[in-house]
Amino acid sequence: MLIKAIAVDPKNPAGFIEIAPEKPAPGQYDLLVEVKAVSVNPVDTKVHAGLQKNGLQQPRILGWDASGVVLEVGSSVSGFKPGDEVWYAGDITRPGSNSTHQLIDSRIVAHKPASQDWAQAAAMPLTALTAWEALFEHLNIQHAAAGKTLLIIGGAGGVGSLAIPLAAQRSKVKVIATASRPESAAWCRERGAELVVDYRDLKGNLAKEGIESVDYILCLNDTDGHWQAISDLIAPLGHICTIVENSQPLDQNALKLKSAALHWEFMFTRSMFTTPDIAQQGEILKQVAQLIDEGKLTTTLSETLQGLTVDTLTAAHAKLLDGHMQGKLVITY
Repeated sequence: MLIKAIAVDPKNPAGFIEIAPEKPAPGQYDLLVEVKAVSVNPVDTKVHAGLQKNGLQQPRILGWDASGVVLEVGSSVSGFKPGDEVWYAGDITRPGSNSTHQLIDSRIVAHKPASQDWAQAAAMPLTALTAWEALFEHLNIQHAAAGKTLLIIGGAGGVGSLAIPLAAQRSKVKVIATASRPESAAWCRERGAELVVDYRDLKGNLAKEGIESVDYILCLNDTDGHWQAISDLIAPLGHICTIVENSQPLDQNALKLKSAALHWEFMFTRSMFTTPDIAQQGEILKQVAQLIDEGKLTTTLSETLQGLTVDTLTAAHAKLLDGHMQGKLVITY
């Protein structure tokens, strides 16, 4: 079996190289998957930036969103067999999916939505898991009463593009999203946002709509930059969830006075620490696949590149770093 992968070059961490890894043997819970498509996420560029800063000894294969076909299964795998079409978001501690073949823990995998092609499916697992865990495990908006409000900061990105319809369909909250460009605002409305405001002067723009506070905030962009507005806007006893690390200390005083809660969402936590509920990610992806096949969720795929090459991966990273990506970018091979 010939395996090809595109990896970060240890001799020049700013760039990528093509490598030919040995065929890996599935562990107890593993699937060996022939990868058909992979999407590129902000985590790819962040890990790449860290490798450029800190260096690396061996080539590092990035990529944590994929769809493909099961070739082999480990001894304790249940629910999957060779030939199954699957999708998953991966494990940041293992070699990634910018490869023709990959080992993945079967407990964080689900069968691919039957109604989607490889590219459409690859666009969604990581962002779907992030949105689902943030909304329904941390914020618990499914229990919110009618009239409660959810503010999604960064509504047009990959996670926001799924958080909006999931919140709109599976809770009673009023969904408010932020966007700065007309096309991004239209994208958010199409996906179910009742109100879209410009994140520049967030408090002022919400005040114009008669909104002085919100019950839930999901921050998907620049926690540091939005923290003051978040602290001011969150209602007493409200809940905040962010997926973006902070580079400066976050002043907690306003949250303390309001008895407001701050939650962190990191999609890789379950696989990184092999938590007792690691299989919950497979269950979430199973439910998301059903929603897609029922027509209740649509793919967030917005652009597809062809071919697993150094050039396509370099171009994909450059597009994300441009900062104006709407939806998701996928590479098929």
